[in-house]
Amino acid sequence: MRDALVSDELSGLRRDYAPPFLAYLANQNEAGLRKAYELGRDAMRRPVGLLDLVHIHNSIFLEVIGTARTPESAEDIAHAASAFLVEALASFEMTQRGFMDGEGRLEQRLVGSDRPREVRR
Repeated sequence: MRDALVSDELSGLRRDYAPPFLAYLANQNEAGLRKAYELGRDAMRRPVGLLDLVHIHNSIFLEVIGTARTPESAEDIAHAASAFLVEALASFEMTQRGFMDGEGRLEQRLVGSDRPREVRR
């Protein structure tokens, strides 16, 4: 059952990812990058992982790069695709950093609680 749910989520993510990605490749602008960020944030709410998002991006990218007519066009597509992916991954990065910061603070508290307490006289 879980595999079917994940498969449905991956199909949905691909369906949601492709149009804004293709639109960004055609019109590289801040609105497109904002949409990439939103896609990444939405992906975190689904039962899919970071690698799933990268796999979807890469599969669509490979389809698009195959349509490039010149090496320069392929290079432009690759740069734009990279910018879109980085923005889509920003949510994962921020969440990971927040987790690591929280983990570090917890560790500091735990280490601090192991120290012998001073006796006041």
